[in-house]
Amino acid sequence: MAEDSGLQSLLEGSLHDPFALLGCHCDADGLIWRCFLPWAMEVVAISRHEPTGHLCQFHSEGGQGWFVGRASGRHTVPDYRLLVKYAGGSVVVEDPYRFPPVLGQLDVYLLAEGTHLQAYEKLGAHPLMSDGVCGVGFAVWAPNASAASVVGDFNDWDVRRHPMRFHPACGVWDLFIPGLAPDAAYKFRLRGKMGEHLPLKADPCALAAEMPPRTASVVAAKSNYAWSDAPWMSARAARQGSDAAISIYEVHLGSWRRRWSDGGFFSWHELTEELIPYVKNLGFTHIEVLPISEFPFDGSWGYQPIGLMAPTARFGDADGFRTFVDACHHAEIGIIVDFVPAHFPSDAHGLVCFDGTALYEHADPRQGFHHDWNTLIYNYGRREVANYLIAAALSWFDRFHIDGLRVDAVASMLYLDYSRAEGAWVPNADGGRENWDAVTFLQRLNEAILNRFPGSLMIAEESTSWPGVTRDVAEGGLGFFGKWNMGWMHDTLTYFSRDPIYRSHHQNDLTFGLLYAFSETFVLPLSHDEVVHGKGSLINKMPGEPPQAFANLRAYYGFMWGHPGKKLLFMGGEFAQRREWDHDHALDWHLLDHPDHAGVLALLRDLNAIYCAEPSLHQLDASHDGFAWIDAGDSAGNILSFLRRGKEPGPNVLVVCNFSGVPQFGYRIGVPKPGRWAERINTDALEYGGSGLGNLGGTATQQVPLHGHAQSLELTLPPLATLFFVGPSDTVDG
Repeated sequence: MAEDSGLQSLLEGSLHDPFALLGCHCDADGLIWRCFLPWAMEVVAISRHEPTGHLCQFHSEGGQGWFVGRASGRHTVPDYRLLVKYAGGSVVVEDPYRFPPVLGQLDVYLLAEGTHLQAYEKLGAHPLMSDGVCGVGFAVWAPNASAASVVGDFNDWDVRRHPMRFHPACGVWDLFIPGLAPDAAYKFRLRGKMGEHLPLKADPCALAAEMPPRTASVVAAKSNYAWSDAPWMSARAARQGSDAAISIYEVHLGSWRRRWSDGGFFSWHELTEELIPYVKNLGFTHIEVLPISEFPFDGSWGYQPIGLMAPTARFGDADGFRTFVDACHHAEIGIIVDFVPAHFPSDAHGLVCFDGTALYEHADPRQGFHHDWNTLIYNYGRREVANYLIAAALSWFDRFHIDGLRVDAVASMLYLDYSRAEGAWVPNADGGRENWDAVTFLQRLNEAILNRFPGSLMIAEESTSWPGVTRDVAEGGLGFFGKWNMGWMHDTLTYFSRDPIYRSHHQNDLTFGLLYAFSETFVLPLSHDEVVHGKGSLINKMPGEPPQAFANLRAYYGFMWGHPGKKLLFMGGEFAQRREWDHDHALDWHLLDHPDHAGVLALLRDLNAIYCAEPSLHQLDASHDGFAWIDAGDSAGNILSFLRRGKEPGPNVLVVCNFSGVPQFGYRIGVPKPGRWAERINTDALEYGGSGLGNLGGTATQQVPLHGHAQSLELTLPPLATLFFVGPSDTVDG
């Protein structure tokens, strides 16, 4: 009767303990085999080591592919295979139900504890050898499911063919399927706690996926990629410290360029050939890519991912991405990947109600649902969920040698009332709005990454005044390397969007940021978010006719590259893309045929060059010691001037900004060193598309005290322009 019950459960796809029914077992009479092989006509158990060694003839019982065999008087389970006869011929196959668990005891313990930081090597689908046989080991966390099966092309998506073993200690189901090879498409068929049917689920820990709009996971082959970036990796920590020059080119890979032939996405090979030399030529130190973990909908730009460990199939396979990263490192360019642990989409094949319960998300929609994005919020207080997210992040560093993660939407994680009306959120245990589970998760995330991969860049998109985002965890901070300075971005864009005749009353939009500029290690972002959803392109935010608009944009870039903080610019901004960004279309590269656009590109190249070459422009980005106002008070003239300093003795850089529409002649500015100050950047230079008004390469100080210094410079300031002057090498104040 128990066997009949088990068979019925198998046929219904609800068998909870398949290893108790299937495979070979001992009972009082001897050995008994049971197997389910639809379409088979005959089944014989044979010795693995003696192909002709007949062990047992099976009998079909009840039809539908159910076979049972008995060997009376034998009480030792032999090493066997199955000879299966079909209408088209006979094959020898391995029985999945004679193999040991995929998970070892230590894996079970660490997964149960929520401390398996290499869970990406155990959960998911992995080609491996078990008992001398090649196949694929599958493992999925679904503690509240009553049954689980692996389905795919290899078993005609038949839920009855490969039911899985359950590990109650950690809530994971696993199964080794012998003979299965990489590139097989698969999903998991789960039954809910009460036996209810659930949608087919993609693998949360898949290392590959089908090309959207198809949604299955794919068994990824073990990579034999031979990395050649050891020099970069060994020097990475020095290149990515707080005193390093970090200038980031943010890219949406699907719309940077498209193929001329068919409008399709560039492959990793094409991106390697095109994007890397372009970025290298412009002098950016890093490329940041919008999320490339697999996502179903192009219009989400990757910010609604389904699989956090699988590179999207849109651009090729995982080794293609490895080749791209390797080539970046050879070009001395770092790679930052956008990572999305704040929320996930509600697609039925994804994480939502994964095992029939709110497993990855909160059950209470006041905690678990984002109304802004119609997405679900991870339950950071659940140890297995936090472990999943941390392991996913680590996998990108481990498997792909990336150099950093930009963590999306951190503010939405930190506050329980984020974008929620009064009464539509659940306070913490102290009655407050802080999400302490998210805080602990972020601290663990940053500690885990920096412990295993020192020198990595962890950057938070955090738009509030939460204290200590970039402070060490040991000091009570969140442990990030950098934080996007959203306040600076908002204030400065507001200022530059105004006509110059109205700017004199709003100089504080430019100076206010210096009141808090050194409270964190900041990244100054002009990101994709500023050029979508009707906001228009950067050049179209600038006031005036085209000559004035371009002058404004060039002056803005000069101010940004002179200002304390690491730099980030979204693609297209480097040549003043006119059209608002559209993820379905490539950038308008033909604009570079026009001098104004080509001039902006030339300016960005020179700004990156001086920023990297002059220590005073990057070494003390997060310290008061690296900055000093010369004059922040000339609001009537819309003029600012300040000094940048480095750690070691060396020349200072004077930055002077004239954001009015009129030139200034004989404008005097006090400076701390006597001697010649070389004009190294003038955003109004002819080669950038400007008028060419300037200071003939530089000027010497005069003994005219001003601004608290014993000497001063008499300058010509072009309208709507920023100028950089590199001072004498002598660092002793004059």
